[in-house]
Amino acid sequence: MIAVDEKDIKGLKAAGKVCADTLRHMMTNVRPGMTTLELDQIGEEFLNKHGAKSAPRAMYNFPGGTCISIAPVIAHGIPGKHVLQDGELINIDVSAELDGYFGDTGASMVVGTSNPRYDKLLEVTKATLTKVLSVVKAGKPINIIGKTVQQEAAKHGYNPIFDLTGHGIGKSLHEKPSAVYNFHKPDDRRILDEGLVLAIEPFLTLGRGRVIEKPDRWSLRTVDNTIAAQFEHTVIITKDEPIILTI
Repeated sequence: MIAVDEKDIKGLKAAGKVCADTLRHMMTNVRPGMTTLELDQIGEEFLNKHGAKSAPRAMYNFPGGTCISIAPVIAHGIPGKHVLQDGELINIDVSAELDGYFGDTGASMVVGTSNPRYDKLLEVTKATLTKVLSVVKAGKPINIIGKTVQQEAAKHGYNPIFDLTGHGIGKSLHEKPSAVYNFHKPDDRRILDEGLVLAIEPFLTLGRGRVIEKPDRWSLRTVDNTIAAQFEHTVIITKDEPIILTI
């Protein structure tokens, strides 16, 4: 989507805010001993309370209101009976529709007691997203996103997850561009247009950077069972700093 007028920008900001608020609410409520289903219910109830609908449930019949992934699963984890354990690395991804506009955000965190090994990965992944947001501007090549992610990952001995990408968003959860790569593709000639709405989501891992689908046909785990982290914002590209919708 290209956000061209104030109506669109206002609608996108409202959708982004409810996603951000839901994610924050869920992260605040994470505790050892609760199930991922209980955490998901907290998130979906919050969305419903604010007039929003779970996008993955509405659009893809996903069996949950949000995606909750327990390492080595890093994306599309199904909420269920799993009891959160102290020290686990989890990822929460919230995407929702509000009044015809969509937002998408996510973050990884440690349940309960921090772990220095996990903490470093979280810090670097979050900083990588911040770095990407500092360089994306209208007129620049879209592959500056993947180039920046891969460079920042390499500085700290990590790999991006090559199989998972960001995407366009706006009036639907997934729009063109359908793949915003987290690694450098020199032959990608696409340009960042002013007003382009993107979900930018670097994934970093200690492993090879590949994922496989689990038998549930949703959950994606690292192929080598290594840990991974993700942070995500929905943004509008401008000539200067992007408008961050999910902050």
